[in-house]
Amino acid sequence: MTVTPSTHLGLDLSDAGAHPEAWRATGSEPHRLFDPERLGQLVATAQRATLDYVLFDDAFALHTSRNTTLRGRLDAALVSARLAPRSSGIGLVATVDTTHTEPFHVAKAIQTIDHVSRGRAAWQVGWSTTDEVAAAFGRKPAQDEADAVAEADEAVDVVRKLWDSWEDDAEIRDVPTGRFVDREKIHRIDHDGVRFAVRGSSITPRSPQGQPPVVVRVGSPSSLALAAHRADVVRIRPADRGDAALQRAEVRAAAAAVGRDPDELRVVADLFVVLGGTEHAARERLALLDALAAPGRRTHEGAAHVGTAADLAATIEDWTTTGAVDGFTLRPAALHTDVDGIADEVVPLLRAAGVFRATYPGTTFRDTLGLARPVSRYATAIA
Repeated sequence: MTVTPSTHLGLDLSDAGAHPEAWRATGSEPHRLFDPERLGQLVATAQRATLDYVLFDDAFALHTSRNTTLRGRLDAALVSARLAPRSSGIGLVATVDTTHTEPFHVAKAIQTIDHVSRGRAAWQVGWSTTDEVAAAFGRKPAQDEADAVAEADEAVDVVRKLWDSWEDDAEIRDVPTGRFVDREKIHRIDHDGVRFAVRGSSITPRSPQGQPPVVVRVGSPSSLALAAHRADVVRIRPADRGDAALQRAEVRAAAAAVGRDPDELRVVADLFVVLGGTEHAARERLALLDALAAPGRRTHEGAAHVGTAADLAATIEDWTTTGAVDGFTLRPAALHTDVDGIADEVVPLLRAAGVFRATYPGTTFRDTLGLARPVSRYATAIA
């Protein structure tokens, strides 16, 4: 069967891996967890495999929600900014919290990464609901999820307006006249909402993608509504292929219900991955990791692949060619082991099957996702 290579594959490079005790496994080099060179090497491996994106999770808490003994993280946006000029082709997805970060700061940070990477930035929307995080800032009490997600929805709206506030040709850079910008093409967004009142424009010129892709994780009715309104990439955590197909259909229906074209969304499934030369070897690896965790501690959620590279490639092909999902965010159990296996064993099999490309289709992350570059809403309104 000839299939157009349209499968989207991302890689979660957070922490030492998706297993909470991966940092304790042999070969994990825990002393390098916060070493930027280690992250650069992982990104280079993902880039060699022409994966769509790498993703860095982030939060303002010491991982208490993940049931892991690992503590500490680098700032995802700053990590992406450092890796941007040291990589090419691959998208850089940074998680930034909206509950305790102003939309203006988010907009400027992601736009900057988009400039530095020449069009490969993306923003995964985060929010906070714990007393621990609220206390770290001391500005407001903890919010429940519905309230935090409603705030995130408005924050994304503000950020997108700020990204559009400079038209593409606002910069004149006319040395003889001294006119650097055309003031008529820089717009005040004048947002006056329930939670935010933002009058000015961005201070950062419109970036290569115009609108860097927005990623939303769905796990509740409120986050589904947020994704339907605002997301370009929607992450789901299904139990199996049938569940994935149902969730994808639900996301697309919710987007259509608010007037969006569902084909403008990419729905990707989280998949926990443990690779081995045989299924038995992979299960033994997982058992060793699980043995490091406290009794009864949850070590992963959602769909999992514990087996060979060939079987993982078959699963990816099956789920994507049947339309259950548009792709996957692969969550390697242990980065130091599973990333190489994905790049050097799984991806070649997918290419041979005709379901994954061997080169990047363009220069921006939007190109890779097959999403058009939007025109500034303000330029459209004036035209």
